[in-house]
Amino acid sequence: MRIVIAEDAAILRDGLVQLLALRGHEVTATADAAALRTAIGEQPPDVAIVDIRLPPTHTDEGLRAALDLRRRFPGLGVLLFSQYVETRYVGQLLAEGSAGVGYLLKERVVDLDDFIDALNRVAAGGTALDPEVVTQLMGAGHRHDAIAALTLREREVLALMAQGRSNAAIARSFVVTERAVEKHIANIFTKLELPASDTDHRRVLAVLRFLNATGGS
Repeated sequence: MRIVIAEDAAILRDGLVQLLALRGHEVTATADAAALRTAIGEQPPDVAIVDIRLPPTHTDEGLRAALDLRRRFPGLGVLLFSQYVETRYVGQLLAEGSAGVGYLLKERVVDLDDFIDALNRVAAGGTALDPEVVTQLMGAGHRHDAIAALTLREREVLALMAQGRSNAAIARSFVVTERAVEKHIANIFTKLELPASDTDHRRVLAVLRFLNATGGS
């Protein structure tokens, strides 16, 4: 896997480069927000790891760069890797195409295998969202009638779906049968008015309904 890293903290950045190299992955470039577009254009990677807060203002440069990257390079996987949950642009980022988007919190990544698994999912066009990110985004959108109709367990199932978990993995998390999970997911699709379709991925669309309810705020 070819990777570009936009991370301002030198120790974390260099540590990521070494750890990824040990796992057989190639870091083609490290860059700030301004140089990120050029680095990706010169050597297109499979995925970009982007911190949200980058120079010069350390506010949302990385997140805005991620939005721009997704528009310029639609097939590029983008994994936001931050200490903060920033909801301002995340709904927009996912609404413009959730395939190949991830958002992990640095302090909650305690296992390198889980981090590599998330990278692989994003690079392959999947989604990897930290449960805390999903919780905050869903909380911001609790006023939406369809969302409010979901039960607590349905919200929990949807949070795991947002992490890219399979029905079997969700069933193991709740110590229930896959059939029970399938029923919860069917209820989610019904309440969010997501009929079966040959062209749309209902699991992703269900997550987006939650995120869109935040209004991008």
